Amino acid sequence: MRALVVASALSVVLVGCSSNSAAQEPTPTPTPTPIPTVVGGTVPVPTNTLSSTKPTDAAVPPEVPEQATAPPPANAGPLTARNLPAPDKLGTGWKTYTDPGGAEAGFIGNNTWTRRRDPHQASYEALPSGCAGQEVKGSLPVPAYALAGSYRTADALPATALLLRFATSEQAAAYYEGYEARMKACGAGGDLSVKQLWADTTAAAAVRAYAGAESYVDVSVVKGATVALLAATSTHPDQQADWARSVVPALEAVID
Repeated sequence: MRALVVASALSVVLVGCSSNSAAQEPTPTPTPTPIPTVVGGTVPVPTNTLSSTKPTDAAVPPEVPEQATAPPPANAGPLTARNLPAPDKLGTGWKTYTDPGGAEAGFIGNNTWTRRRDPHQASYEALPSGCAGQEVKGSLPVPAYALAGSYRTADALPATALLLRFATSEQAAAYYEGYEARMKACGAGGDLSVKQLWADTTAAAAVRAYAGAESYVDVSVVKGATVALLAATSTHPDQQADWARSVVPALEAVID
């Protein structure tokens, strides 16, 4: 279709006494470390405080994974089902799919085919991981909104569209460029292998092949402030270059 404060301290030591007078000073008695007060049979345990700073780097994993405590909304801010292509625009026999979710899926179903995603989690997970090629470094902007839509292909195979809406078109372009750089550098032979099918300035297609698992045709498009990532499971992904080109106009027509 993967943010740190460095603090520094400066110590200044002031010497105001001669060496002789310093030698006559009595050695300070160490202060014992206080023992936590036991209240009600429990000892207070320090807790780690999560950063309250809004994440700014989509290339860094979130501190806490996306929570699945309730069904997610069908919309994500301004993003709705209208920003996703109708299934017949993606291919004959395509249908929308109401994903029931579950523990393995990592979310609770909301009885519709679209669902809001955590923007940081979604933009990080979309990046290729497990590649054998040289790692591409550098920060990536975090989108303001993320919306996923579920489909089934004509062969009844899963397909997912992910929309990432950024604050500006410049941020969208920066994420898209970073995404494409990572896809091109992924290479083959790792847990994930990526083969480029074609690439234009604002759209590209590749095959994602996971070791011992499914292969996907990955179509990426940037328009305005939105990046769209469409991943379709395929039994013959190397033969889907023409199909990938055919769906770009359908994505461009609605995503932004």
